[in-house]
Amino acid sequence: MRILAIDTATEACSVALLDNGTTHACFELCPREHTQRILPMVRDTLNQAGVLLSDINALAFGRGPGSFTGVRIGIGIAQGLAFGANLPMIGVSTLATMAEGTWRKTGANRVLVAIDARMGEVYWAEYQRDAAGNWQGEETEAVLKPDAVTARLARFDGEWATAGTGWQAWPDMAAGCPLTLRDGGVLLPRAEDMLPLAAHKLAQGLTTTVEHTEPVYLRNEVAWKKLPGRE
Repeated sequence: MRILAIDTATEACSVALLDNGTTHACFELCPREHTQRILPMVRDTLNQAGVLLSDINALAFGRGPGSFTGVRIGIGIAQGLAFGANLPMIGVSTLATMAEGTWRKTGANRVLVAIDARMGEVYWAEYQRDAAGNWQGEETEAVLKPDAVTARLARFDGEWATAGTGWQAWPDMAAGCPLTLRDGGVLLPRAEDMLPLAAHKLAQGLTTTVEHTEPVYLRNEVAWKKLPGRE
């Protein structure tokens, strides 16, 4: 099985290739340089593995949530590559990707993900990993005010790992909550953590065609105000 994964949904830009059990990955922090960096990173990753795009079984992309511009860039690039090589596409949640990354780094199977969404909000999700290695919690994905997160946390107990930039942006978000939080060591998504999620979807036949590929923004207003110097 060969899956190529691309993510540009945040200030990070990453590419990863699953090549019959071997992973090749590339990750850069390059705000506002995604369009310049992503295709060279794809080329370098494929060259490192000695694989052609036509050898790939499916192309996974970060479907969001994240930066409006970043999500659109990633999907556009992924669609172009998939169309040229006639590949099925697999959309992978940015938040689920970060939960997977937290598990990879710490072994935590309960992860609270919060990405700073600007505009006084966070992209939020509560993910739990079951015995089969599948993540449950996509239905909890939402864009919330920090005080709404605080209210949610009041219903939790036990130990959870945290992931995402939202916890740094809003350090008081967990004030007074009854659960134990530990830092999962993941601030941004990495394409290598998309690969297990994409492989699971591919095995289930959960792919899309180029023309039916869609982003997930979570915000009702798709065209949000751009802050100075921000995507």
